[in-house]
Amino acid sequence: MARQVNVHEAKSSLSKLLELVEAGESVVIARAGRPVADLVPHRRTDITFGTAAGLLHYDSETFDDPLDDIVDSFEGSAQL
Repeated sequence: MARQVNVHEAKSSLSKLLELVEAGESVVIARAGRPVADLVPHRRTDITFGTAAGLLHYDSETFDDPLDDIVDSFEGSAQL
């Protein structure tokens, strides 16, 4: 269960709350007892998408050949 704090406490103890979040906890910030925001750990930023661009190659002429048997099976034209 996430720890809940009011806006005033969040303002006055932001550094401590960030330490909790860095440790993996979630903190709910509430106004008059009603949750209005969540402090949650940030997602990983060390993932770089597209780093394999240009490294993977396939033959576009024969790429889907293995699928022919599967399609034939669904269409009932497979030879057993």
